[in-house]
Amino acid sequence: MLVTGATGYIGGRLVPRLRKRGYEVRCFARAAQRLRGRFDEGVEVFEGDVKDEASLVRALHGCDAAYYLIHSMSSTKAFADTDREAARRFGTAARAAGVATIVYLGGLGNDRDPLSTHLRSRHEVGDVLRSSGVRTIEFRAALIIGSGSISFEMMRYLTERLPVMIAPKWVVTRCQPIGVNNVLAYLIGALESRAQVNVIYEIGGTDVLSYRDMMLRYAAIRDLKRRIIIVPFFTPQLSSYWVHLITPISARVAQPLIRGLYNEVVVHDSAATRDFPQIVPSGFDDAVRKALNRGADAETAWFDAFDLHALPTDFAGVKEGMLIDMRVRNTSASPERVAAVFSSLGGRRGWLSGDALWQLRGWLDRVAGGVGLRRGRRSPSELRAGDAVDFWRVEAYEPGRLLRLRAEMKLPGRAWLQFEAEHSESGTATLRQTAFFEPRGLMGFLYWYGVALFHEWVFGRMATRIVREAEKDARSAGASIPEGTKGM
Repeated sequence: MLVTGATGYIGGRLVPRLRKRGYEVRCFARAAQRLRGRFDEGVEVFEGDVKDEASLVRALHGCDAAYYLIHSMSSTKAFADTDREAARRFGTAARAAGVATIVYLGGLGNDRDPLSTHLRSRHEVGDVLRSSGVRTIEFRAALIIGSGSISFEMMRYLTERLPVMIAPKWVVTRCQPIGVNNVLAYLIGALESRAQVNVIYEIGGTDVLSYRDMMLRYAAIRDLKRRIIIVPFFTPQLSSYWVHLITPISARVAQPLIRGLYNEVVVHDSAATRDFPQIVPSGFDDAVRKALNRGADAETAWFDAFDLHALPTDFAGVKEGMLIDMRVRNTSASPERVAAVFSSLGGRRGWLSGDALWQLRGWLDRVAGGVGLRRGRRSPSELRAGDAVDFWRVEAYEPGRLLRLRAEMKLPGRAWLQFEAEHSESGTATLRQTAFFEPRGLMGFLYWYGVALFHEWVFGRMATRIVREAEKDARSAGASIPEGTKGM
């Protein structure tokens, strides 16, 4: 089967789930390199553009089903025309290739209401796909709750950063949010649907809430005190600029989302419950807790929501609710030697950079009632998942390749420090050292930026020292270190 939009939020999570169920999957993307290494080797990647009908026919050849997960984030008339034409080409190509079923994810909204340009376009795309002559199963969903969902991230940032919110009238509009796992279950369930004709399913969670209700319930789950004051003079454009100022989401992307929030998006047709009895929708609170569960064993884990390798080298910024500091260093030492060094950090060896600052941080943590640095580590060289390493806990460990530590010190949020050692394309090795921080409320953001100089000094030097130590160990063992390839 073909999956379009595999570089997007839903498509990126759908592909591995389809593979786990034994389906053969082919992805269609304009930039195939964005998918390189993201899925298992059994996933075929086909590069092309929905504007090119011939490339679509080739990509769809031999596919029984195709997922259409493409849409633009804009509110202009031109974008609606572009989406309509793309859907027409896709439907025509699917029919020519003999595809039996198109599965499409659209947006909730009553066609009798004056829908926003964005929601109206989503419905029009479904109409165009159905008119192709290929059986089309369309799911219509409102706000999707999951780490990385643009709607959820907008709510997350606004609630986390603003103790008092001046909000427009659209925050009282009713909405029926749905957890991302439920959405994915419906999309996969469509492949086993017995429906012989086109069908539209309205899907949602168990709770009907206003945007205001959702923000306050999110705040309660995070143990944050929030107050929302509603005023009448906020226009969608002004609201989008406010979102742009407070969150990492641009005004261009926020505006169509906000215009859509003026429409009530609630499930009125229970056909999905009837035809997919095996899927039990979750409530809002449960969906939020799953989205916030960023532990190693969580299905909605943060490291599945985006591809770290796609981030620019030495990235320091924001990604899907996480503040990130990433350092990349190349070395001619083997990945195994690099991993041996970062796996021995902490305890008596220390952290190779700014040990006095680490000691100070440990002392401050003890004063605040935390664990401090006194725990050290069980063994100077061996590790296993669950081990304590100073004020960190080993959350994931793959010898010779990966170490992820979860912070247990007192923090206004949650933090991880991850090390990866891998072979690079040039034949050398690459160290990728990434600090993640999920801030809790405004104090979390202030803490992160307040220690920015510490990160620049300590984390940058630590990454450099790790590769130098690995190269020194290689020389001691008699390995050759070519000139010009030492730790950067």
